[in-house]
Amino acid sequence: MVLGVAVTAVTAASPPPKGQDLSIGMSDIPKKFTDIVPGGQDFLRRVVMIPMRDGTKLNTVIVIPKGAHEAPILLTRTPYNAEERAGNARSSSILASLPLGDAVFAQAGYIRVYQDVRGKYGSEGDYVMMRPVRGALNPTRVDHVTDAWDTIDWLVKNLPESNGKVGMIGSSYEGFTAAMALLDPHPALKAVVPESPVLDAYMGDDWFHYGAFRNLMLGYVHMQTVQQGPGAVTPSDTYDKYEEFLRAGSTGDYVRSRGLDTLPFITRMMAHPAYDAFWQGQDLVRLLAARPSSVPTLWEQGLFDQEDMWGANHAWLALKAAGHSSNNWLVMGPWSHSQVNGTGFAVGPLKSEGDTSLQYNRDMVLPFLNEHLRGGPSAQLARVSIYNTGDNHWDHLQDWPVACEKGCAAGLKPLYLGQAFGLSFAAPSQSQAGDTYVSDPAKPVPFLPRPVLDPFYGYGSTYAGYKPWSTWLLHDQRFVDGRPDVLTYETSVLTSPIRVRGIPVADIRAITTGTDGDFVVKVIDVYPANVPGDPTMSGYEMPIALDIFRGRYRESFDHPTAVPANAAQRYRFDLPNVNHVFKPGHRIMVQVQSTLFPLYDRNPQTFVPNIFNAKAADYQPANITILRSSQQPSAVWLPVVDQ
Repeated sequence: MVLGVAVTAVTAASPPPKGQDLSIGMSDIPKKFTDIVPGGQDFLRRVVMIPMRDGTKLNTVIVIPKGAHEAPILLTRTPYNAEERAGNARSSSILASLPLGDAVFAQAGYIRVYQDVRGKYGSEGDYVMMRPVRGALNPTRVDHVTDAWDTIDWLVKNLPESNGKVGMIGSSYEGFTAAMALLDPHPALKAVVPESPVLDAYMGDDWFHYGAFRNLMLGYVHMQTVQQGPGAVTPSDTYDKYEEFLRAGSTGDYVRSRGLDTLPFITRMMAHPAYDAFWQGQDLVRLLAARPSSVPTLWEQGLFDQEDMWGANHAWLALKAAGHSSNNWLVMGPWSHSQVNGTGFAVGPLKSEGDTSLQYNRDMVLPFLNEHLRGGPSAQLARVSIYNTGDNHWDHLQDWPVACEKGCAAGLKPLYLGQAFGLSFAAPSQSQAGDTYVSDPAKPVPFLPRPVLDPFYGYGSTYAGYKPWSTWLLHDQRFVDGRPDVLTYETSVLTSPIRVRGIPVADIRAITTGTDGDFVVKVIDVYPANVPGDPTMSGYEMPIALDIFRGRYRESFDHPTAVPANAAQRYRFDLPNVNHVFKPGHRIMVQVQSTLFPLYDRNPQTFVPNIFNAKAADYQPANITILRSSQQPSAVWLPVVDQ
């Protein structure tokens, strides 16, 4: 052996065990592979194609607890991918597999079913955004009513683990499909829970509010209708949506510049800017009131739902007026859109007493479903449960609203816009008085501080510690307080609490130099200048109710007319529901402005037949005078209650 020289011995590899081929094949992907979950799973998951009456098959995911017997079925019909909505197929536990909002139902042993609606993801057929019921707007023999009926019929005949009773639940679009099933319910449908349902998309849900179009929903339509599977939001060439929409011109110009005019639903919307037969025929509120069912229904509405804050509460009111309050209940909680499917400790800066979403699902929905799908015990729900956003607790009532214009326990009380930008419950005494601002379409008031992010790309972004789109209805209004095109009125510091419970009414008398225009009214709780326990809320101007109204519809939503220039007109419209306490040390504020851009489209302030197609020359500044005289008082009528 020679020192310093390394010697490496090379030996032949041991031969492979007899019968084992270790040669490299053409593919490392086997023809079939089955995942093995260590320890197994406590549920069964089936994916089936359920046939509808016209032969179309709908992709349906069924999650069944192992050992289930006489279990109720809970169905959701969705355009958002049933495979994903049904949770993680590889989890060992049904509780971990299903979404958070399903936790209480999983623990209670429910069979959970998610189904893709026609034309989306795994389902056959054509997708129609908000498919209308069969009739003038839908000449086919199928709709969401028939699809729900056929699906329920198949489920109760093919799931031996079930007790033959079905409930439907879902939020937003899924709330729409759940409500649709009420128009002709299958005998096995024993309970329905429509959450934040899209029921009247013109008056106050996704597409319009009182005639003003919601620009930022265009990206949603693009995402939903460009293809059967997951689509993309309309590509942006500008980070700030405010700048992007302003540069584009009219909403029609924006649509055409991005090719969205080739999407059928967008072209249909643009062809119907007024509340004509097209929208009225899709108004599920009036359809449900005309054909009320006897199915027990629990309606859910978020008090700060930035997308669909109209449908549930108006359906409940309409059914009550139709004499069907006995099988309808209403819950209104401190939530943004679909927040009941997550956690409910807070919405924006407003903190709740515990997890209100869990309280809703555990203490209201589950007992309601158990009563009607399992035969009891009685859920003993109040007819109306609404969160008190001032005292920070649930109020359980037997009617809603408690205070209103007529037919309620208490009447509305006018809070008048006064001189020196004050607010008072005393009527104005001046014979001629008003405050003027210039509304310039070239400089619209933003609905959020700029830059305004895309609501769908921007869901995960935060501003001041929380997500801007889902909490914009509670955003601190100091960012516009002081703008010359925003009029701000406020009371003196309150020395005693003022409780409001009901539906406020904006009652604005105004003169404009234009021939059209929008009016935005906001009711705001102004916090003390110093809040020692929570300094971030010091001076916070928190809106509790706000909305927009398009002036051309002041006389009729289906027959718009020009606003007479330089003549006093009245604009009266309901604001969203409130159950709030303005506490001592706080102030009440009312702001009036003409734009909430780019969420809502700009009014050119020149009357044109169709604002979607307004030309650049149509957009003109207008002098807006808000009147506050004894002859022409402007006020917000508040539903003030004693306790």
